[in-house]
Amino acid sequence: MAENKFLDKINSPADVKKLSVPQLEQLAKEIRQLLISVISHTGGHLAPNLGVVELTLALHKVFDTPEDKIIFDVGHQAYIHKIITGRREQFPTLRQYGGLSGFPKRSESEHDAFGTGHSSTSISAALGMACARDLQGEDYNVVAVIGDGSMTGGMAFEALNNAGMLHKNMIVVLNDNEMSISKNVGAMSEYLYQLRTGETYNKIKNDIEGWLKNMEFGSDVLKAIRRLKGSVKYLMVPTSIFEELGFTYLGPVDGHDLDGLLDVLQAAKKIDGPVMVHVLTKKGKGYKPAEESPNKFHGTGPFDIATGKKITNPNAPVSYTEVFGKTLTKLADIDDKIVGITAAMPDGTGLNIFAEAHKDHFFDVGIAEQHAVTAAAGMAAAGMKPVAAIYSTFMQRAYDSIMHDICMQKLHVTLCLDRAGLVGDDGYTHHGVFDYAYLRSIPNMTIMAPKDENELQHMLKTALDFDGPVSVRYPRGSGVGVALDAAELLEAQGISAGVVNMRFAKPLDVELLREHAQSYGKIITLEEGVLAGGVGSAVLEELNENKLLEQCEVRCFGIPDEFVMHGDKKLLFRDLGLDTPTIAAKAAAFVKGEEE
Repeated sequence: MAENKFLDKINSPADVKKLSVPQLEQLAKEIRQLLISVISHTGGHLAPNLGVVELTLALHKVFDTPEDKIIFDVGHQAYIHKIITGRREQFPTLRQYGGLSGFPKRSESEHDAFGTGHSSTSISAALGMACARDLQGEDYNVVAVIGDGSMTGGMAFEALNNAGMLHKNMIVVLNDNEMSISKNVGAMSEYLYQLRTGETYNKIKNDIEGWLKNMEFGSDVLKAIRRLKGSVKYLMVPTSIFEELGFTYLGPVDGHDLDGLLDVLQAAKKIDGPVMVHVLTKKGKGYKPAEESPNKFHGTGPFDIATGKKITNPNAPVSYTEVFGKTLTKLADIDDKIVGITAAMPDGTGLNIFAEAHKDHFFDVGIAEQHAVTAAAGMAAAGMKPVAAIYSTFMQRAYDSIMHDICMQKLHVTLCLDRAGLVGDDGYTHHGVFDYAYLRSIPNMTIMAPKDENELQHMLKTALDFDGPVSVRYPRGSGVGVALDAAELLEAQGISAGVVNMRFAKPLDVELLREHAQSYGKIITLEEGVLAGGVGSAVLEELNENKLLEQCEVRCFGIPDEFVMHGDKKLLFRDLGLDTPTIAAKAAAFVKGEEE
């Protein structure tokens, strides 16, 4: 990497404030090179961060963190913020075991005002901070940075509605790059496009500006004409929805023009009440492969910088996600009642395969999991067979809809929970370890988990032939089991262990459970989910109900009562005692009565 003229001297936001605009522009180039270099090795969210380099520099030039609060929605675009707030030297540890989190984290830095990882929360958090500030008689700025993709989430509009009513001093920076992970969808996306373009208005505006530059007027006349120019806008472009909600709307402004950004952010600071600053950015800016394929570089694994090609194992087995997408497509070929629904994740869930073959039966609702699930319930009530494919961690946002709209009405909706279990580098905001517990407690819900990719195909067919609410959960990538390996290690010690593929977490195979409890006298449950309320709990409850705990001892292995950090899954499993050697050792101690 070329020598950095400015980046190596940036140890805090104070160092950014010392730089002129031309110097900041050079710093932006150096930061982009650092992003590309590091993420090509660690993986991470490249395209979102390349798009907000100038915006982040402008924010830290104008505002004073940690006194002022900057809240990044989702947080996958906060890498530049981390780099210039004292974490530059640690940046190569991004998303690595023991290293920097890929998302803002309050325990990591005083500059991280609010921890994030899920979407559409920033405006609510910012408004809460503004209220607390005023109640405590304090004086600081609160800024929420939210993408246009996150604006498809209903929570963002709940917050906008409340903020307009409360009229608190706060700034919302709308980072508009026409993307979330995949291409944005919905009426809001179209509305922002109209704000961005406004062709008739822009032509008249440019004509007036050109005329003003060539005429000499007194200051009062110029002010009057500029007010007229504003009036022309309202004649040609509908009133901004943000203004109708009580915000002062500024923009759109070029998100890569530092002069313009600094001007508009300084102006926003002086306005009384809530302000919406509409910033236009290019996702992936500065790296051609990311500019051409921003969705592929939204969240990427390691890649070759020269070509942009991801570094993958050619011998890796097909992923659960791909198997799901292909299987659902085949099933829909012969059943026109099947529909696929996702929440802004067609590529991540494999539904892009389905969408290509069955366009009219595919629905991407944007980042709106609650709506996705209730819409699925509506489709089921009207006679279709909806399949809602959503990451396990994001399905948590739709818990109420699953309970009220699907399960209480016993509607035939299939929930496919991708990324179940530990996901590794994205950490505790993304680990899908709670779904067994939060679904098992809901009446009428059936829960299945395949042991491998082949079994996933059969489970999906079973789910679609079922009558009622059903969920199928499966991990990221391909299946790598440890139970059989642990049994082999025990066999080497002279301990014979049977391994049972439960398939159903709810309902349990009660007869099989009774049989094994009475035959073995010792049972170990193993799950990649939280122990509290998980499958092990279900086994204990069933054995207790059948008065078998007097005849059978049980040990439950799973995720303890804690949020698991980010890092390589092998290392996380080791720390949690869920790696093969530890499982075998604990099982042997259990059998021999040698537990500590």
